[in-house]
Amino acid sequence: MAVFDADLRLVRANTGMEQVLSLTEDRMRGLRLPEIVPHPVSDDTEAKMRRVLEGGGPQQLRAGAGPAGTGANDGWSTTLVPLKDPAGRVRAVCLAAHQRLQEHLARQRMLLLSEASTRIGTTADSGRTAQELADIAVPRLADFAAVDLLDAPRHGGEPSPAAPARPLAATRTAVRSVLDDGPTASAAGTKTLYPALSPVARCLAQGHGALYDTADPDLLRWARQDPGAARLLGSETHSVMVVPMRAHGATLGVALFGRHRRAEPFEADDLWLAEELTAKAAVSIHTTRRDSREHTSTMTLQRSLLPQTLPDQGALDIATRYLPAGTRAGVGGDWFDVIPLSGARVALVVGDVVGHGIRASATMGRLRTAVRTLADVDLPPDELLTHLDDLVLHLSADEGGTDDTAESAGGIGTTCLYAVYDPVSRRCALARAGHPPPAAVTPDGAVRFLDVPAGPPLGLGGLPFETFETELPEGSLLALYTDGLLAARDHDIDEALDKMFAALARPAKTLDTVCDRVLTAMLTHRPDDDIALLVARTRALHADRVAAWDLASDPAVVARARKHATEQLTAWGLDDAAFITELTVSELVTNAIRYGRPPIQLRLIHEDSTLTCEVFDSSSTAPHMRRARTFDEGGRGLLLVGQLARRWGTRHALTGKTVWAEQSLSPG
Repeated sequence: MAVFDADLRLVRANTGMEQVLSLTEDRMRGLRLPEIVPHPVSDDTEAKMRRVLEGGGPQQLRAGAGPAGTGANDGWSTTLVPLKDPAGRVRAVCLAAHQRLQEHLARQRMLLLSEASTRIGTTADSGRTAQELADIAVPRLADFAAVDLLDAPRHGGEPSPAAPARPLAATRTAVRSVLDDGPTASAAGTKTLYPALSPVARCLAQGHGALYDTADPDLLRWARQDPGAARLLGSETHSVMVVPMRAHGATLGVALFGRHRRAEPFEADDLWLAEELTAKAAVSIHTTRRDSREHTSTMTLQRSLLPQTLPDQGALDIATRYLPAGTRAGVGGDWFDVIPLSGARVALVVGDVVGHGIRASATMGRLRTAVRTLADVDLPPDELLTHLDDLVLHLSADEGGTDDTAESAGGIGTTCLYAVYDPVSRRCALARAGHPPPAAVTPDGAVRFLDVPAGPPLGLGGLPFETFETELPEGSLLALYTDGLLAARDHDIDEALDKMFAALARPAKTLDTVCDRVLTAMLTHRPDDDIALLVARTRALHADRVAAWDLASDPAVVARARKHATEQLTAWGLDDAAFITELTVSELVTNAIRYGRPPIQLRLIHEDSTLTCEVFDSSSTAPHMRRARTFDEGGRGLLLVGQLARRWGTRHALTGKTVWAEQSLSPG
């Protein structure tokens, strides 16, 4: 800017005018514009200034005064404005000139920054994000760009300018050059160790970018220490920018930008733009790595909470599958379990916790533990779900003050299916809490849903669950699953059910084949929600493996019960188990006669390597173990049973109870 008086002689000039014309205000004061800048453009400008003085109002020129020998092609735009006194008389002219090229560059920078918001961070791939940064910078900002990610990202607060620089190990993750054989075109994927005093190490230590030209001593020293830097600076590169990649207190790497084709060196505005672009990439990479770490942690937790191996039991052949969701929402809380129960029975569980992430997985672990604990008490399916419903309510109350998200609700809305199969009676008892019904396939290939009452999801409280019982012929197939299996986005629910039924009905040699067929038929891509699938084929314990006797409520019958047991063991070829079995039968029958009510029944079950002794009576009073004192005549029976048996317990029915004890049989 400059001010000219009524004689069109300069009286004031700002620093910008001095820099453009390379003249001080003192040297220009008192001179006319053509005298300052001898050029036809100056004559035209002065003519316009005279018109302003004569009352012609503000004037515009597409060209303006520039350094000596310059003119309209320099892209200058000039405005002439009258300066008036309080009386309204024009006393001077203000000349304001700006270079339109700078406006254009500023607009280009803003457009590039706007474009970067949609082009950087399009995927959850750190390497791809780094390449997107390099691609958008070349050629519009730099002639080449390279992105190096640290092998061990630094975490902490803001860097200190006084922080000591240390050698840094990094991997060149992305490269882009305007030339196919550009300075860094072949460097992608290589390992780099930046010396402690290199510009890169210094910029990372200080936490901000820097501009360098090839004559800078730091660059020259770096080139002597690092062959890669020597190749970079020896390729006609004349201007370099080094920009740290930082996000949320973590230093992830560094971005290098250079010019070798364009003659203009980088400016402060270019550095600002490079820092903005790099910051966008750094935030995306940091988010990707954080999500990846969280996903890995959640997957590890989820896998550790699911059954690592299926338990040994003879009631069912079982195969399972678990598929985590393929979306960025993360792993959910789907689970399955197989729990051996007394009397050769087996419980099957499939559940689905609402939400995703570590919280959902942790909630799943708590619920799975609770189901196992309740199953050990031998609760019927409807009672077990009622207790589980109460637990979810308590968890919700404990977490009610944490936040407002659905995942903080302690599992409210969780669904669960609990089934108990008895290979002796070949009956299956099931109850479900808002969970999809199981599918059953009879040996002749007929597929149907079991008509299990739906029941409410867990956590609503106060609503009942119902147990459904059905008989399953030996060799029947049961399929339990979570709703992610039916939620495929490329077909509707009816089509999904048809595909599942068709896959289950096809004969297969192994249950693993059945699982794979179901998943192949139902899924064309990674699922949007977690999927847990459990397929079981029923077995049966036939009459030759089960023996039962009705007993009178008379102490004299205890000896007869022992005789029945030993004779049956001889028939099964289990004479080695006779001693422990006699003691167990004697104690359990005696307790039933003494403390229970008739009818009384003794039952022996031989299942593979397990022998189970059960005594039923119609009393609901459960026995408990107590430690006898020195001179007590009783109180040692159950303690002795607990020492000799592998495990023992009590199973209640609608009327009466069954006290049972299991012992392991020696091989052979």
